[in-house]
Amino acid sequence: MPDTSSGPIAAERGSPRRHRARRQRRSGRRRIGRTVGIALAVLLLGTAGAGYWAYRSLDGNLTSVDLEQALGDDRPEKAPAARGATNLLVLGSDSRAGDNAELDSGVVAGARADTALVVHIPEDRTSAVAVSIPRDTLVDRPSCRSANGAETGPASRVMFNSVYTTGGSACVVRTVEQMSGVRVDHLLEIDFAGFEDLVDALGGVPVTVEEPIRDTKSGFTLEPGTHRLDGADSLRFVRTRYGYGDGSDLGRIGLQQQFLVALLNEVKRQDLLSSPAKSYRIARAATESLTTDAELGSLTALADFARGMRGIDPGAMETVMLPVAYDTADPNRVVPAEPQADELWQALRESADVPESAYDSPATAGR
Repeated sequence: MPDTSSGPIAAERGSPRRHRARRQRRSGRRRIGRTVGIALAVLLLGTAGAGYWAYRSLDGNLTSVDLEQALGDDRPEKAPAARGATNLLVLGSDSRAGDNAELDSGVVAGARADTALVVHIPEDRTSAVAVSIPRDTLVDRPSCRSANGAETGPASRVMFNSVYTTGGSACVVRTVEQMSGVRVDHLLEIDFAGFEDLVDALGGVPVTVEEPIRDTKSGFTLEPGTHRLDGADSLRFVRTRYGYGDGSDLGRIGLQQQFLVALLNEVKRQDLLSSPAKSYRIARAATESLTTDAELGSLTALADFARGMRGIDPGAMETVMLPVAYDTADPNRVVPAEPQADELWQALRESADVPESAYDSPATAGR
């Protein structure tokens, strides 16, 4: 891939045309952020509303991870300005087993975390920022303790999504904290297999695409227009890569964010409280696909967390992809672009506004 961090594209940064384009990109990210911020509050468990007490029996479906025990005391401290803020790591994981294996030719063993969002919620709970970390980003993985207690040594220049395979979600938390300096308060992980059941419980989700998707590896095709996707096709939609855009992971991130928007809109459109049976099916599908940190490991805790997020102003939320550049040694991988990436993480560490530089990602310049 060509280096787009300099030359005509970089020289154009000060032009009015570039500033207009940047404002348009930021507007789109804010619309995406409306869904991210609200969905993260309970990841659809909040659809039960006041009826969550009826779902106490579903507590046993939830899986939780004790981050304090897994990570110990060697973790970032929050800056004084951010001590009242909440940082949430949201993962979309996939075992690549059974039916899922057919979606990616079945050559990847073990579970992967193909979607990762670091969500910063300031103390006043009126806004939120979600940072997407591309799965193909090369990172340094710290030493971690896996779920079975085995210690894994550190490694350099590994793909971000492989960290989950090696050490599970707690290792992803440690890796994110090491690369960003941001203290992670809570973990929410959705298993894509359960995600399929969740969409089917809703009766499908409508999505609109402006260009065709023709993924020759999975056989998934979608013509331009609006389509109501069932669970299986929704899973293919959020995982498709080779048949859309330039075939990169950076394009897939856009599809995943688009689907989050459509999913939440469908949940809001349906009057679930008037249908206890359907609401229960959705809650069951959600809890079966959800892993949280120990502090959020019950429906009561999740509902309480959701209520605390209700004051978030949708118009003040935005998402941004971690600024990345193509790796000079391997053009199929990306690395954090500096100083943009560090400036973005610093803003989260200090609970400050997202800097304008965060939207200058060399790997997506000119798109």
